[in-house]
Amino acid sequence: MKVTLFATCLVDMFKSNVGKATVELLEHLGCEVEYPESQICCGQPAYNSGYVNQTKDAMKQMIETFSESEYIVSPSGSCAFMFKEYPHIFKNDPIWEDKAKALAEKTYELTQFIVEVLKIEDVGSRFEGRATYHPSCHMTRLLGVKDAPITLLKNIKGLEFNVLPGKENCCGFGGTFSVKMSQISEQIVDEKIQHVEETQADYLIGADTGCLMNMGGRMERKGKPVKVMHIAEVLNYR
Repeated sequence: MKVTLFATCLVDMFKSNVGKATVELLEHLGCEVEYPESQICCGQPAYNSGYVNQTKDAMKQMIETFSESEYIVSPSGSCAFMFKEYPHIFKNDPIWEDKAKALAEKTYELTQFIVEVLKIEDVGSRFEGRATYHPSCHMTRLLGVKDAPITLLKNIKGLEFNVLPGKENCCGFGGTFSVKMSQISEQIVDEKIQHVEETQADYLIGADTGCLMNMGGRMERKGKPVKVMHIAEVLNYR
């Protein structure tokens, strides 16, 4: 099966190992992965800040970039959901609405793709340690992907999985929210870290790089020993 990787800006600029792990994992599961170099930002930061018209050119670039793809897979529920917003943004546009719908229909978050399309619940990973999982807001509340990452994590050999108290609460990132409302964001992420400590986890796992960078940065500043990892990295361990 041929899939196209939608890497996302944060992976491209800050967390390239997540992109590498995603490709290796998909290849291990029998997929042929391609990476179009013409992909850019999906437009989410500007769109969420209210600059809808200003970001449409970037969205059109992404629609054209992935127009020939059979499946689009992203290691980010947040960015995958942004593609799902395109049909709404281009509603009644005689040129772009149908193209936006086609893009949205073939876009999947990584764990969603593995479980729902590949029909795989055990990727053969082995990872020793105690871990907890943070379900990001966009991925669970908007994209609707809740069970797939938990199913995959619970089937990892050697992993002790503990449910995160208050898991449904935001980590305080929220994209530009963490910049515009930094003091509130700090209080929210501190509460999240407190819950992580309650699990006695060695590893905090998530599926959205922005959330992981936010929580990881705060824990590092507070001297916490918990290691933050993207779920693609954990699932790629053998």
